[in-house]
Amino acid sequence: MGLMRSVATIGGYTMLSRILGFARDALFAAVLGAGMAADAFMVAFRLPNFMRALFAEGAFNAAFVPLYSRILAGEDGPHRAARFAGEIASLLTLALLLLSAALMVFMPQAMLVLAPGFRDEPEKFALAVELTRLTFPYLTFISLVSLQGAVLNAHHRFGPPAATPVMMNLVLIAALLLPHDGLGLGLGVATTQAVAVSVAGMVQFVWLAVHMQRHGLAIRLHLPRFGPEIRRFFKLMGPAVIGAGIYQVNVLIDMILASLLPEGTVSYLFYADRLNQLPLAVIGIAISTALLPLLSRQLAGGETARALDTQNRALEGALLLTLPAAAALATLPETIVSVLFQRGAFSAADSAETAKALAVLACGLPAFTISKVFTPAFHAREDTRTPVRLALIALAVNLAVALAVMWDWHQAGLALASTVAAWANTAQLMVILRRRGYFKPDRRLVTRALRFLLATAVMVGVLLLLEWQLRPLFQRDILWRAGALAGLCASGGLVFLAVALASRAVTFGELTALVRRRSR
Repeated sequence: MGLMRSVATIGGYTMLSRILGFARDALFAAVLGAGMAADAFMVAFRLPNFMRALFAEGAFNAAFVPLYSRILAGEDGPHRAARFAGEIASLLTLALLLLSAALMVFMPQAMLVLAPGFRDEPEKFALAVELTRLTFPYLTFISLVSLQGAVLNAHHRFGPPAATPVMMNLVLIAALLLPHDGLGLGLGVATTQAVAVSVAGMVQFVWLAVHMQRHGLAIRLHLPRFGPEIRRFFKLMGPAVIGAGIYQVNVLIDMILASLLPEGTVSYLFYADRLNQLPLAVIGIAISTALLPLLSRQLAGGETARALDTQNRALEGALLLTLPAAAALATLPETIVSVLFQRGAFSAADSAETAKALAVLACGLPAFTISKVFTPAFHAREDTRTPVRLALIALAVNLAVALAVMWDWHQAGLALASTVAAWANTAQLMVILRRRGYFKPDRRLVTRALRFLLATAVMVGVLLLLEWQLRPLFQRDILWRAGALAGLCASGGLVFLAVALASRAVTFGELTALVRRRSR
């Protein structure tokens, strides 16, 4: 299976998930807006998600996938790899249960660190503690889901893991459509959503368990022997906790600082990040997920030159898809936010404030995506220490910029801090990779990147002109506004594609070949 075909599989499911996610967020915004209950739920939802991304999905994959791929390629590979996965599952389950129990008991103390600004509002603080306790079982389920997904990805079964976020959004949407008293249990909307988060984790776990059984990859718990592979796993896992979670760490810092700012800031930043996450997930995370097992296999087989070419083509694909998306979000932020979220309790003022953060976050989107291509180059070589050092520098940059500008620019200042930190991290990754000979941009990559920039610039000009012409339609009802936005997006995409084809930034044959592979 080719890299871009794998990316298309993952990205397709991710796109469906994000569409459902937008439906969920729009419904959530209409019901709760950006007030106290919404802020409390954002914190409750962010914490288990952050820990999943930091420990389970990010750091876990960085340590597990290269080792599993190397064991799988060795003598008696399938048997040894299955036992290795079972031993890791046993350790992961025990650690997660202990961690979840401890944090649920000490949640009030943890909340003082996570949202210190809530301390002066006892009602909001108590609600945030209650909701976070209800969402925390999700951490155990989704961490085991990450293990299941890592095994499936190593065997090039990308579809089932990529479909798990779809299920979560379906569960949360169903919960939002329930009567607001929570089926007569006296539960509010925010509380019902918190319970639904944990239920969604259970559904995802069962989904992947069925698929693993179908493909003969079911994980069976084994008493860990703490052999060389297990010791190597923990040696890689420790540094990867920070290195693979740079984006999530920056988001957590932003959430903590946002709680110190006026009410609504947490929600504005959340809604802006949700929009920014669409292209990041569909493109960046899809490429990273498909690239890590492929690079690990090529390097385990001694195919160094092929691995360098694979990385260049992955970066090429990332730029092709990310540059127009980032430019569109930065050019039309308020138009996009108002069409998607402005209804019910979410006002025009909320749209304007959210758009400020979105425009700045979009400027960092290419950096976030490029880092998703560069980081697997270290992890595939079982080097998790270098990304740690670079991540710590980026975290310091994020905090320094945030503290300098957040008091005047509020959510836009926090978004600027994340963007500057992302570019600093990406620049460091590239310099170190080039110095070690792990990244050698070829002529095709350089020339095509310049042509992508040209196509993006032309697209931005067309978008600004069309948005000015269509402005009266955005003052009408939701169907007119949605249709105008869809027309803008389609026109921008077609203009970018036309210029890219005309400048040979991409060829028609490459596009049709990708479509044929995806259809098969």
